[in-house]
Amino acid sequence: MKVAFYPGCVARGGCPELYTATLQVCRKLGIELDELVGAACTGAGVLQEKDRKLGDALNARTFAMAEKKGLPIMTICSTCQGVMSQANKRLKDSPEYLAEINAILKEEGLEYKGTAEIKHLLWVMVEDIGVAKVKPLLTRKLQDLRVAPFYGCYIVRPSWALGFEQHPDRKGALEEMIEAVGATVVDYEGKTKCCGLPILLINEKNSLEMVAKHTSTVQDLGANAMVTPCPLCHLNLDGYQPKASKQAGIRIHMPILHLPQLIGLAMGFSPKEMGMERHIVSTKEVEAAIEHAGRAPVAAGHH
Repeated sequence: MKVAFYPGCVARGGCPELYTATLQVCRKLGIELDELVGAACTGAGVLQEKDRKLGDALNARTFAMAEKKGLPIMTICSTCQGVMSQANKRLKDSPEYLAEINAILKEEGLEYKGTAEIKHLLWVMVEDIGVAKVKPLLTRKLQDLRVAPFYGCYIVRPSWALGFEQHPDRKGALEEMIEAVGATVVDYEGKTKCCGLPILLINEKNSLEMVAKHTSTVQDLGANAMVTPCPLCHLNLDGYQPKASKQAGIRIHMPILHLPQLIGLAMGFSPKEMGMERHIVSTKEVEAAIEHAGRAPVAAGHH
């Protein structure tokens, strides 16, 4: 399948390992990426609070670019997914508003007709390719890993914009992929809560409290790692974990994996190929468990 690839800002900035891991994983999945070069940031929901129309115009511009290619948009960021889905819903629900936005896009020779479909890589794997077709590509069974899912905010809410009525399975898609790689799901209440990043610059103390709560909870439940479909959550949970640990006065060591890294490791890619040395919190324990999986005898009939 071919998609208009929207990597978002963070995968091209703060978390470049997510971008390279995605390219390698998509190649194996048979997803052809036609990158939307020159597309703007979604506004991450922050811009929308100040100027919703500007945010919607930026997203409509991206939708028009993908529409020209005749391709669905694929994101690798929950925040991009949520913000784009909301903008798209507003534009599709109001022809008058869409016309207003198109008047802005006209200067660039663009027009959005309202046909864009935006899908996170997580949903593409579960819905378009199908877990049954992904599984044969997973050559390394990660049975020694206990992984906690972390959805964050924007890929689960607001549900009115995210197509949950038509696709109820989206609520458990991350757990489905953790099970597909052979790992054990560590379930906990905080998996759909905020990571704390949106308030980091205005209330660091509370933001770090949230990081400490999520990571220490899954650590106490025996998780070896957390996996997230959102690079912004990754930035906070990984990058601010040492500070959060210090503030909370407890030792926390919880490796945070990007979704494509988990899938890539199960596909047989090395931790280095997945860029895991770039993480703040060391992934050595995850790597040790994977090495063991690499040496595990292959079951009869699976070559």
